[in-house]
Amino acid sequence: MALKHASISDIAKELNLAVSTVSRALSGHSRISEATRQRVWQLAEQLNYQPNHLAAALRKGRSNTLGVIVPNIDGHFFALVVKGVEAVANQAGFNVMLCQSNEDYAHEAKNVETLINAQVDGILVSLARTTHDFKHFEKVRQRNMPLVFFDRILNGSDVSAVVVDDQHGGYLATRHLLAQGRRRIAHLGGPQHLNIYKDRYEGYCQALREAGLPVEEDLVVLSKDMSLADGAVSIRQLLALPQRPDAIFSAGDFTAVGALQALKEHGLRVPHDVALGGFGNETFSSLTEPQLTTIDQQCEEMGGAAVRLLLEMVQETSLRLTPRKIVLEPHLLMRESSGRRQEA
Repeated sequence: MALKHASISDIAKELNLAVSTVSRALSGHSRISEATRQRVWQLAEQLNYQPNHLAAALRKGRSNTLGVIVPNIDGHFFALVVKGVEAVANQAGFNVMLCQSNEDYAHEAKNVETLINAQVDGILVSLARTTHDFKHFEKVRQRNMPLVFFDRILNGSDVSAVVVDDQHGGYLATRHLLAQGRRRIAHLGGPQHLNIYKDRYEGYCQALREAGLPVEEDLVVLSKDMSLADGAVSIRQLLALPQRPDAIFSAGDFTAVGALQALKEHGLRVPHDVALGGFGNETFSSLTEPQLTTIDQQCEEMGGAAVRLLLEMVQETSLRLTPRKIVLEPHLLMRESSGRRQEA
């Protein structure tokens, strides 16, 4: 049988004190005598009193809780972003309510409703892969609730967001492959309606153009899920070309590893026959054979920066929140899968 928790009213009635006096005694108010505070706390412990911090915060207009919506926490990236979020939020005295959309638009919209109903002080969100309609975020704006996107963002000048420079990351990875002497570089990309995959593709194109090379449509393979299986399917498509690629830049590490496995199955050596680079610095990228060259996205830094931006917005008293955007620098991690020869 569950143990019943006493309320402030129960304590006040037992001690024949005003509810306000008990409340002040429990909060350590200086105007309440030490003798009264001790009486109140002694009875509170006997009656198993537990303070309702949420109710107290709501009376002050705050829940001291931040909502976070991520596509999933299965991989390295979002798990580390959440770690960065919680570290900064907890240090600032805020709790975190975490929701997963599971890459589903309808689930994401439900997550938004849940967080609004929970009266969180602000929401951090990275879009689901299937999100094309953004009307559920209008409900957040209508309540003037602080909203910050990260990684996968809602494009536009009127949103606050924290991202890594994905275009520059795609450029760095492709330029590195070019520096290894590769000239027929394929690209494994994701859904182009998502900013991260569109920008990484643009970076790929930029590096090729700078090198005086064309962007060949046959060498660009886009997939829906960016999974291991998608990487294997993409390799079969590329190897069916009259001239196979001598390098591959994948916009995600999962697809890159799927490509690595498929290349080995076809008797091709990495990086000798085909150099390979990914994006994301997933934990497994340093465990593959050969180790995968990849782009580090500054996961924890992204989470911390997103929370700091959200908390700044929470503290604002203006009726209209000013949109802000923070762009983090990507880092190229050169490993064996690309040959690791330094750029000139």
